[in-house]
Amino acid sequence: MSLVWTALSDGELATLSIAGRQAAFAEIVRRYRQPMFRLSRAFLGDADDAMDVTQEAFVAAHQALSRYDPNRSMQAWLTTIAVNKCRDWARKRAVRRFLSFALPNDEQVQSIVDEQVPIDDAAGDRQELDRVTRAISTLPANLKEPLVLRTIEGLSQAETAEVLGISQKAVETRLYRARARLLEKLGNR
Repeated sequence: MSLVWTALSDGELATLSIAGRQAAFAEIVRRYRQPMFRLSRAFLGDADDAMDVTQEAFVAAHQALSRYDPNRSMQAWLTTIAVNKCRDWARKRAVRRFLSFALPNDEQVQSIVDEQVPIDDAAGDRQELDRVTRAISTLPANLKEPLVLRTIEGLSQAETAEVLGISQKAVETRLYRARARLLEKLGNR
């Protein structure tokens, strides 16, 4: 008898994955790779970095599956892991930028050029999306996180509070501040 992976609950998939069924974890990845990628891209502002972070988040999730509580939302659990991976990535990027000042000038120029986001001139909508994504990625983490989780990922205020470990009122306040700051950034073309 073969299992219909798409019909199983997240908790059942986690249990089967822990038992060694690779296809069960593949189904978890299939269900949540797009939301995790969108989340990472919104946090980091770069598709390539977001892909790397998404992969790291799924690797970490696979290793931590035994700690997953089936009574909790799989998406909220994975989102927590992805947010932490984004924070780690941002810290690493900040260290790399700091250390790049110690490089000779020609290496500094090369590292700056490598970090540029290519813009597709033929797609105005794509340019606007990239502009907004870059603006979101420049927000401080305490404002960016609730904005991305609520607005882009569509988590409820309670789920966002759970993922970030803050109160729902704090989510509301940070969301208001994030939107105001984003409007300021986007108003300055």
